[in-house]
Amino acid sequence: MLAKKKKASAKPAGPGELRRRKIFKSLHDCIEAEGYVNTSLQDIANRAEMSASHLCYYFSGKDAILLEYFDSVSARILEQVEALSSGTPQEQISALADFWFRGKSRSRKEIGIMLECFGVAVNHEALCQAKNRFDETCKAYLIALFDGAPSVLGQNSRDAAEVCYALTIGLRSSVYFDKGVGLEDAHRIFVQTMRPMCGVPAADLVHSEA
Repeated sequence: MLAKKKKASAKPAGPGELRRRKIFKSLHDCIEAEGYVNTSLQDIANRAEMSASHLCYYFSGKDAILLEYFDSVSARILEQVEALSSGTPQEQISALADFWFRGKSRSRKEIGIMLECFGVAVNHEALCQAKNRFDETCKAYLIALFDGAPSVLGQNSRDAAEVCYALTIGLRSSVYFDKGVGLEDAHRIFVQTMRPMCGVPAADLVHSEA
C-alpha cells in the first residue's frame, strides 16, 4: 500500500507561495504551447508576468521549476490513486481505468506534458530520481491490488504490477502519438486486459462491460 501522509492543516497561501504557483502555471502553459525544449526561462517569466531575474529569486533555473512542478503533480496523482484502494480488485481496476483515461486532468494535452517530463528525465538525474520514486510508488499500489485479487494470471504480484504499469504508460503514449487510439479505446483495452489478470471470470467480464 502507499504510505499514508498526515494532512497538514490548511493555511492561506502567502504571496511567495502564490507567486510559485503562478510560475508553475506558466511552465505548464509554455510546455503545452511550445514543448519544454522550446521553452526558455524568459518565456516562463513572461507568462508569469515577471522578469527573469525576479523568477530566479524563487527558482535557480528552468530545470528547477520542472523538477518541483513534477514533484507537485506526482504527489497529487499518488494521493488520488491511493484513494482508490478501498474497493475490491475489480472495482479498483475500473476506477484506475477511469482515473487514467477518463479523468478531467487526463486529457491528451495533459498526457503530452507528462511525456515531456519523462523525456527530460532521461538526461536529468534529479528528475530521473523523482520519476523513479513515482514509478515505484505506483507499482507498490498495483502489487497490493494483485495481492488481494482472486488469482494472478501466470505470474506473481510483482511481475503483474510491472505488466500493468507498462500497459498504463504504453496506452497513455499511444493516445498521444497514435491518432487511431483514443482515450476510450485505451480505457477499454486497460479494463479488458487487467480483469482477466486478476482472475475475474469471463462471464463477469462480459457483464461488467455490458
